[in-house]
Amino acid sequence: MKYPAGPTETLQTPIKDLVPGTTFAGRYQVIEELGHGGMGNVYKVFDTKVKEKIALKLIKPEIASHPETLERFGNELKFARKIRNKNVCGMFDLAESDGIHYITMEYVAGEDLKSMIRMSTGLTVGTVLSIGKQVCDGLAEAHSLGIVHRDLKPQNIMIDKSGNAKIMDFGIARSLRDKGITGASVMIGTPEYMSPEQAEAKDVDARSDIYSLGIILYEMATGKVPFEGDTALSIAMKHKGETPRNPKQFNPVIPDDLSGVILKCLEKDRAKRYQSAADVRAELERIEKGLPTTERVAPDRKPLTSREFTVKFKLKKLMIPALAIIAVAAVAAVFLLRGKGPRFDDNRVAVAVFTNQTGDPKLDSLGREAAQWITEGLTRADLFAVAPLPSAEALQSQAKTKDPLRKLAAETGAGKVVSGSYHLQGDTIRFYADIRDMNSGKILEAIAPVDGPRQEPNKPLEYLRTKLMGTLACLFTPMMKSALALMKEPPNFESYRETLEGMRCFGRYEYPKAIEHFRQAAVLDPNNRLVLIESGYALHNQPIRLPGLKPGVCSGLILSGAFYPDLKIGVWRRERIKKNMPRARLSSMRLISRAISCRRERPSGWIYCRPG
Repeated sequence: MKYPAGPTETLQTPIKDLVPGTTFAGRYQVIEELGHGGMGNVYKVFDTKVKEKIALKLIKPEIASHPETLERFGNELKFARKIRNKNVCGMFDLAESDGIHYITMEYVAGEDLKSMIRMSTGLTVGTVLSIGKQVCDGLAEAHSLGIVHRDLKPQNIMIDKSGNAKIMDFGIARSLRDKGITGASVMIGTPEYMSPEQAEAKDVDARSDIYSLGIILYEMATGKVPFEGDTALSIAMKHKGETPRNPKQFNPVIPDDLSGVILKCLEKDRAKRYQSAADVRAELERIEKGLPTTERVAPDRKPLTSREFTVKFKLKKLMIPALAIIAVAAVAAVFLLRGKGPRFDDNRVAVAVFTNQTGDPKLDSLGREAAQWITEGLTRADLFAVAPLPSAEALQSQAKTKDPLRKLAAETGAGKVVSGSYHLQGDTIRFYADIRDMNSGKILEAIAPVDGPRQEPNKPLEYLRTKLMGTLACLFTPMMKSALALMKEPPNFESYRETLEGMRCFGRYEYPKAIEHFRQAAVLDPNNRLVLIESGYALHNQPIRLPGLKPGVCSGLILSGAFYPDLKIGVWRRERIKKNMPRARLSSMRLISRAISCRRERPSGWIYCRPG
């Protein structure tokens, strides 16, 4: 498309697209197209009357052709213009020119949050909290006026170059105080960010926006939305009946508290969600205060007036020496008070009381029962020191602190702490758990969520306990710890013991015994894929003939199809392997992994290699 080189011209006839360099409606000089929306295209224009850049959205003809629709937009715009908040994009006017209807609004120089998430390899926790708090501020102002957004999503949140967030498109918002503007039984919103009540075309209130906010927080923290599907209906059904996975499963560095806030926003029952955006903001601010200063995202300061600058500059000159002295003293104190070595014992484990996220106080006791049950199991493992569960008084004292896990570590001396929570979805109870290194503050392993019947919580708890026992056993066993990276998920404790015994037999060159232990480990935990590699490597070291091959041709890599019937067994031809290759453990594992992924099937159920 060629842009006009001469002076701007005024468009007098209806058009579908505005061309940069032209003037629309006698006052708006078109600069560029910003994007496409559900209502129509959006442009950056220069308003020649107010001498300012603004955004202009054309309303599609199929929408504007209905007088009642335009009247509805006008009514909703009237309410949207009442919102005066720095985190809400200002709405100006609904107008018409030569049969083309359009809306003018504030222009925000930046990018939408969706693009920011896509372009980033992962937003930091500080950024998630900063943007989340600003969105809460904007929603709180709108909700105080009785206005619900109803289509809150990252595409409708602009982030300027200074990191300030602005919510856009309150044009389809509905006033709670004037019912009937939008119309009943009409499902409005974007499927991925739609609340369960929206999916059922029910009346919505501010808590519907809280649900959408939870999905946005989830996506910022993990890079993905909790529910996806091929159709809008399939996604809507998941919003109504499927429990979202803990965001920590996708991003283990998310603080437990932030994960809990997100999941509470995503409660199916709106009565169990946060009841206001202000409540969510308070929680995000509390979490932010617990972050190291270097991880926080500082808000932009407003420009100072000349008088403010003079006063603050003089105070600053006086404060600098004092602050320098305080800083030196603080650093010295840190070095004097800090002892040599880690503060907590890396070989000691403590279990925190699980957090009740069900909303039912009657289930509070289950949190202590879970901690006691897991503590007993870890003690029986007899592989590391386990701190006894603190008294009820001590637990109450921990709960009142800003960081209960660190308080627990300080009281028990444990360098590793197991923590978790439990949630309800109908008659199903779901447990989450993770293992945290208290010296580094990092999460070592996040256990996959475990479900079970609400009336029999001991069943999922027992499974979770064996998983935690196996995971911790791997972390405390050097040869297993190095193998964790090869596992999709750590094995349960019984499978761990068989795997470890198999590896010990392997080290003594007792390959048949090792293979049998690996076979038992696979039976005890079918998800333990490490034994697949270890079995293949044990067989790799045995001088076994393959049917149809001459002696000396086979290099010894054999894997029975009956051992893992769920795998497709095939043949992989490899390059020549040197005699010392069996000693190269990592290389052999890679060869076996590649062999497993081959496509060609062999009826005999064997995988074999021969020199190329």
